[in-house]
Amino acid sequence: MTTAYQTDDERWTAIERRDRAADSAFFCGVRTTGVYCRPSCAGRPLRKNVTFHDTREAARAAGLRPCLRCRPDEPIESLAYGFGQTPLGLALAATSQAGLALLILGDDRAAMAEDMAARFPRARLVEDDASAAPALAALTSAIESGVGATLALDERGSELQRAVWKALRDIPAGTTASYAQIARTIGRPQAVRAVAQACGANPLAVLTPCHRVVRSDGGLSGYRWGVERKRALLDRERAA
Repeated sequence: MTTAYQTDDERWTAIERRDRAADSAFFCGVRTTGVYCRPSCAGRPLRKNVTFHDTREAARAAGLRPCLRCRPDEPIESLAYGFGQTPLGLALAATSQAGLALLILGDDRAAMAEDMAARFPRARLVEDDASAAPALAALTSAIESGVGATLALDERGSELQRAVWKALRDIPAGTTASYAQIARTIGRPQAVRAVAQACGANPLAVLTPCHRVVRSDGGLSGYRWGVERKRALLDRERAA
């Protein structure tokens, strides 16, 4: 067990912060509801009603049942993430054991971390710049040349979303496609709106190049990470 969170004060501080790094280090029981939770649970019990338990078994032996909100008996996935600077500003990359799960651009570390936490509500998030370095290097390469390194991906989306994301990666650098063209490419010509939504949900900035999708009239339309970034990417690729 980790050497952190050994005292009740440390454990209570972790609960107040909803510290995901403490998940599985200990469990907290709530006398008034009769449940035990992860430290990161969204519930807000009073300190006087909280007990601490080293294991799930200890919590159950105390007569507690698992919380239905945070589901403390389910396995916890770990994601390692890190920040880096790119030609288009700040980026965040997060990887799982399966591969790259998130690559986003932004301007504020706290907001980007909140975005990541919302996307992976049950994951243990561990900051590790070394693990993020290959993805950030691939992102920089893709911004500068239009071509990024081939990385293992941990794509999480519906069947339609994954089909759209694959179609996006098949658009050559320096060219664009319309939402309607992508819909036809995936064999769903009536799903133009769903294609636009899948582009908006793209978890891998630039490496899955949703910036290459434009309106049928050639207009840039929106871009999750800012239209100015989209314009800069397209200008770079056309000039290459």
